[in-house]
Amino acid sequence: MQLPPQPAFTEQINYYRTFFHELGHWTGHAKRLDRDQSGRFKTKSYAREELIAEMTAAFTCAALDITPTVRHADYLASWLEVLKEDKRAIFRAASQASKAAEFLLAFDSQEREAAA
Repeated sequence: MQLPPQPAFTEQINYYRTFFHELGHWTGHAKRLDRDQSGRFKTKSYAREELIAEMTAAFTCAALDITPTVRHADYLASWLEVLKEDKRAIFRAASQASKAAEFLLAFDSQEREAAA
């Protein structure tokens, strides 16, 4: 996972948005939630994975009461192409993102239980 150091973010809230986006990708590994991550930049499979990661970040931030700024313009064009071709793509992405967010949030629950 590649992430700039936290001081590199002018708005610290965006560190967390980016962090959870990257962790969204991390959850797709074969030993975790096993998503297809073979797509290259500007391919449909890449756009799908980016949509999942961005939705994972949104769901995780919402669950943790973090309100980051929205930065969808980077991915919007590729998402639109995928969404136009497959009317159910948003539902599949949301389902996979929900699983990824639950996977990440389980770590927080385990940490809280261990501290109690």
